[in-house]
Amino acid sequence: MTRHRTPSRSRRTASEPRKSHGSGRLRLIGGEYRRRLLPVLDSPGLRPTPDRVRETLFNWLAPVTPGARALDLFAGTGALGLEAISRGAREALFVERDARVAQALCTNLETLGATQRGRVVNADALAFLAAPPTDATPPFTLVFLDPPFRQQLAQPCCEWLERGWLAEEAYIYLETESELAPQVPVSWQLHREIRAGDSTGRLYRRLPADGS
Repeated sequence: MTRHRTPSRSRRTASEPRKSHGSGRLRLIGGEYRRRLLPVLDSPGLRPTPDRVRETLFNWLAPVTPGARALDLFAGTGALGLEAISRGAREALFVERDARVAQALCTNLETLGATQRGRVVNADALAFLAAPPTDATPPFTLVFLDPPFRQQLAQPCCEWLERGWLAEEAYIYLETESELAPQVPVSWQLHREIRAGDSTGRLYRRLPADGS
């Protein structure tokens, strides 16, 4: 997320990662790795996620993050998935298309000593979701979905997530450009919403089959 619209933002492509800190460092906010600083690649066209937004999101998620199985799509620096691990998530799977960024994320997991709980897949997120999950892939209880803006990726990703990737009562955080009214599955109930600059983050709760 950014506070102001910038030219680089509108040019961000599916191969460009998001960045969590403009200084070239990612600061984890809470949990086991609180205040740890990790390097991020200096690459153009990145969209930062402010610390305050991450802090707000994980305050919302505090009851469900411990023990969660998290999926971080369009992972970039992996700020959200790493924060989830730091706050007690059982495991996190990071999907990142850019090979250099994916490797940097692997290195940061090694730096934290978190390779047993974090795994990186170098793949296009939509193509990853289009492949059916295997028996070895448990349903995810927590999903972070932050696709490149203005490329019509949010809706198909939401649709594919419903094809076996989600636990019955999963939580899904979707970040989009503020002018977009995302179309999400009917089983997703809006739980919380936050706006920062020209982006809006929405946290959904997936309702169980009986709608309770």
